[in-house]
Amino acid sequence: MPQPHPKFERPSDPLIEHNQFRQQTYVTQPWPSFAVAKAALPQPILPEHESWTKLYWHAWELAWQNLRQPRPESGFVADFLDAATDDYCFMWDSAFMSQFGLYGRRAFDFTGNLDNLYAKQHNDGFLCRQIDLATGEDFFYPFDPNGTGPNILAWVEWRSYRFTGDDGRLAKVFPPLVAYHRWCRANRTWPNGLYWATGHSSGLSNQPRVPNSSFHHRHWSWVDASMQASLNSLILAQMASTLKESTLADELEAEHARLVDLINKHHWNEAAQFYQDVSPDGRFSPIKSIAAYWGLLDSGLIPEKRLEPFVQALRENWAFKLPHRVPSQSADSEGYNFESGHYWRGGVWPSSNFMVLRGLRQIGQHGLAHEIAVNHLLNVTKVYERTGSLWENYAPETAAPGAPAAENPVGMAGLSPIAILLEDVIGISVDWPQRRVFWDRRLVSERPYGVENYPLGPDGKLSMVADATKLVLTTDLPFTLTLRDASQSMQTAVPSGTTEIDLE
Repeated sequence: MPQPHPKFERPSDPLIEHNQFRQQTYVTQPWPSFAVAKAALPQPILPEHESWTKLYWHAWELAWQNLRQPRPESGFVADFLDAATDDYCFMWDSAFMSQFGLYGRRAFDFTGNLDNLYAKQHNDGFLCRQIDLATGEDFFYPFDPNGTGPNILAWVEWRSYRFTGDDGRLAKVFPPLVAYHRWCRANRTWPNGLYWATGHSSGLSNQPRVPNSSFHHRHWSWVDASMQASLNSLILAQMASTLKESTLADELEAEHARLVDLINKHHWNEAAQFYQDVSPDGRFSPIKSIAAYWGLLDSGLIPEKRLEPFVQALRENWAFKLPHRVPSQSADSEGYNFESGHYWRGGVWPSSNFMVLRGLRQIGQHGLAHEIAVNHLLNVTKVYERTGSLWENYAPETAAPGAPAAENPVGMAGLSPIAILLEDVIGISVDWPQRRVFWDRRLVSERPYGVENYPLGPDGKLSMVADATKLVLTTDLPFTLTLRDASQSMQTAVPSGTTEIDLE
């Protein structure tokens, strides 16, 4: 059992006074049954891929079976989705669950897991990565090397904001996010400004990228921790600008510039054409880890001359292009396990795939993103048809569960049949503060496909279905549509009501 924290004073961050979640109390808000909720969820239209649609609805039903109210003694402030692995609220799972939960927000507020984390923030900004669901107690002490991370919550909240346009939530989460960012900067960096992590705090627990590092940083600089800090500073600067916090925006932009310089100076291995962890004496890790692709999400990080060779590893059979894409470490890396993936030594994880796909979209690699997503979903579907289950991770070279792998852990497994299906296979995304909808149409289908009942902003909805010749849209909110395919791109204003667009 976790033990109460020792009572000693730590410096407080002034922003903690503005963390509204710490003063929040739980209010019961019953949610609808899945039979009722289903009418509020997006409906994929995939007449030639009924197995994907079946898996999509199975994932949502599984999620509904794991919705929970907090126990009174826990001190949690919101209903939440149980990751269904252990009796803890995990930072990593909570971050990714919220991303497919965006599509179900009309029926259940899937930000509750994050709210519960913010409610437990310490006075100095620390957030524990694992909190007991029964007692509300942190599992780790604040200065345990494994006690927090990865620092991706600002990216998660910014994605939610761009998707929903909810600037009220943006203002509410900004203070705890900045306070946590400051804590990580103060307690997870080396004198040169680069960051460290451990196998467990990075989320990639048993990967051999840093020797004997499952529970210790080994004094290395960790590429993903530094990239996540850079991404975090960039996004927090964008949040600050949106919220008209100009002083903080300037501070965070300067921090981002410093980190971009440091990462490119220290973490780029010219010989391997890859970003890698670095030892105290300047040696690169021999492992090409999927963790390095966090850098794709930071639009200002990777120089143009390095971008193509860095991404090329995703196209190579000896690296990341395996029968099931994308393995958590490359096939030519020491310790790679081709049989089961052995967790993070080659296992294919919905969470890391989701990150890679978002990064590829960020740099305009829409075709590669679609190709990887279809491969991943085909393999996940094959395993589901054989086992009747979704899995925590998958084998990289066969259509099989990984080993070890939790069965039906909807926390991250829901990303593949829900978010990846909608965003990367069907290809629809939204930037609602800009009132923009994007459809990247690359799925080969002789019959019309698309989505109905897709959520727009706070209360709007959209249906878009198209074949090779005609697109039919029905919406109750106007927006600008960008339509892309493998050969062309077009943009048009879409009014409320039903619109038909000739695609020939």
